[in-house]
Amino acid sequence: MRTTSARLLALLSLLQARRDWPGALLAERLDVSPRTVRRDVDRLRDLGYPIAAVKGPDGGYRLDAGAQLPPLLFDDDQAVALAIALQAAPTTGAAINKTAARALATVRQVMPARLRHRIDALHLTAVAGPQVDGDVLLSLGTTVRAREQLRFDYTGQDPPRRVEPHHLVTWAGRWYLVAWDLDRDDWRIFRADRITPRIPTGPRFTPRELPGGDVAAFVAARFRGSSPGGPGGWPCRGEVILALPAAAVSPYIRDGVVEELGPERCRLVAGSWSWIGLAADLGRFDADLEVVGPEELREAFTRLAGRYARATAPS
Repeated sequence: MRTTSARLLALLSLLQARRDWPGALLAERLDVSPRTVRRDVDRLRDLGYPIAAVKGPDGGYRLDAGAQLPPLLFDDDQAVALAIALQAAPTTGAAINKTAARALATVRQVMPARLRHRIDALHLTAVAGPQVDGDVLLSLGTTVRAREQLRFDYTGQDPPRRVEPHHLVTWAGRWYLVAWDLDRDDWRIFRADRITPRIPTGPRFTPRELPGGDVAAFVAARFRGSSPGGPGGWPCRGEVILALPAAAVSPYIRDGVVEELGPERCRLVAGSWSWIGLAADLGRFDADLEVVGPEELREAFTRLAGRYARATAPS
């Protein structure tokens, strides 16, 4: 027969595997009497596990959420997955990074050697974008779950934005808020590192249906410059003539159209989330270019030209 400690771990593992367990079935799985199961459940409760009694013909048990975090039990695959997730924590803020590093050290310390070898074999380097304050992420996640309107300041833009927050997602190492913009009457994706939430939050709202119904497909489509479920694309789209052959340009264009106009000229139609961003992206090609349109793109190039001229002027 198993020792008491080994039997407690086996019982805890069973309780985590499904929602409700009849007492008789637990006794059968553990090869003990129902009375022993009752005693072991009481021991787990003394350790902080919130195990509730389930009413029914045979009676049973359920592992519920509690007020405090008791000792946890993971199988091998769960422990490895947890360690990998903690290694990827640099996509969040510095405070969360430090906490994740301590959690990873704690998990690794109690791992058996066979699992530590699996973790150590994975040299994961997370290349992070701008870090987000942990309190901001918690605030955004809370409003998403509560379905409450949110007001926030957005870096570089006035006035404050008013949105219905629907999803908090990561993409290419950055956090984004997918929300319905109440002032623009359209869906928008906001970088979380540029958001400063305002309090209090607004009234509750009824969630709208996201175009296409799938947040992953929606975000991927927006960053590709297309709109799922209907026409659309980048909010800023322009056309230029580059003094380069199409073969030299096309390898660097993910979502645009490159047309050959001659041995050393091509037409490029591309898009971005802002006119300044589009102008800067088109200017990365080391070649002369001609702006075909629209006028907003010409104005963006003019603004960048002035900014670059001021940056190189003698102080």
